[in-house]
Amino acid sequence: MRLLIIGIGGFIGSSLTERIVSQRPDWKIYGLDPCFEKITHLQTHPNLFLQKGTMADNQDWMKAQLPHVDAVLPLAAIANPELYVKDPLRVFKLDFEENLQIIRDCVAFKKHVIFPSTSEVYGMCTDEAYNEDTSLLTTGPIHKERWIYASSKQLLDRLIYAYGKHEGLSYTLFRPFNWIGAKLDHLTLEGGGQGRSLVQFLGHIFQGKDILITGDGTQRRSFTDIDDALDALMAIIENYKGVSGQVFNIGNPQNDISIKDYAEKLKSIVLAHPNAPQEAAKSHVRLVAPEKLFGAAYQDVQRRVPSIQKAQQKLHWQPETPLAKTLEKIVAYHIERLFGDNTKKDHTKGSTHAA
Repeated sequence: MRLLIIGIGGFIGSSLTERIVSQRPDWKIYGLDPCFEKITHLQTHPNLFLQKGTMADNQDWMKAQLPHVDAVLPLAAIANPELYVKDPLRVFKLDFEENLQIIRDCVAFKKHVIFPSTSEVYGMCTDEAYNEDTSLLTTGPIHKERWIYASSKQLLDRLIYAYGKHEGLSYTLFRPFNWIGAKLDHLTLEGGGQGRSLVQFLGHIFQGKDILITGDGTQRRSFTDIDDALDALMAIIENYKGVSGQVFNIGNPQNDISIKDYAEKLKSIVLAHPNAPQEAAKSHVRLVAPEKLFGAAYQDVQRRVPSIQKAQQKLHWQPETPLAKTLEKIVAYHIERLFGDNTKKDHTKGSTHAA
């Protein structure tokens, strides 16, 4: 197998690359990303060919790789709710415009594209469990700019489908439902967590700050262990011809939990760790109005649960990891990385640790 992975240094890209190097070392991977920090330990692998830079600056390089690969995974995107409302034009430029070009190149070169859609395309759908083929994709009014990400992804989904139907593009779409793992986003003691809720909450807990949650905290999400998710993604890659034209939800409906309970569970797991910082006990969940945390352009979703029957049937996939086990692995990773063996010592903000 020969793959072009765009965004190879991100959470999904780096995790997938580690899995491939471990399980399929004979596969060739051509990867593009402006940062290789998460895959530094893999850079000497003989079948890994890396190009440092952005999509915008490497159009020619990407086109040059297409004749040599079997499938393309365009994983580069901004997936940060804070940026959806602070910089929606930047989100649209990368998530839609730059990804559209690689989709068109896949059409021209007749290459299979494995595209990361998102659970956010379902928006405020009221179905009990979201179905890939029948659930409505419903988003809010245009002044709620948080929907720029979901709308960008949904439009690409529709274009990929249209290219498949009318111009013969071979494709598979997968929709991640809150994939989490140790290397999800950037976390330091000094700066806290930068990115999605998991690392933001962890950063606040480690610093002894309150965990800020929008609304009343009853909004729910279904969290998925990255290792479970990679099992499904590998099944798609290894059988990409057999699942051409399919859309798959990749999530764990058994890990459906309110955000408030999620934050409380995360804190309890931190406090149970023998090397937990003393500051963690000072952290408490605090509910705030959504506009105070993200601004008036934000809009939340009450529930997001996937139907995974199609993935179970066509990919022979079943998520197995309970949320508590996933969070325990993540907490252990970050405590070891940031605090080492300094059991129950007072860790000040002035400490310096590598990200």
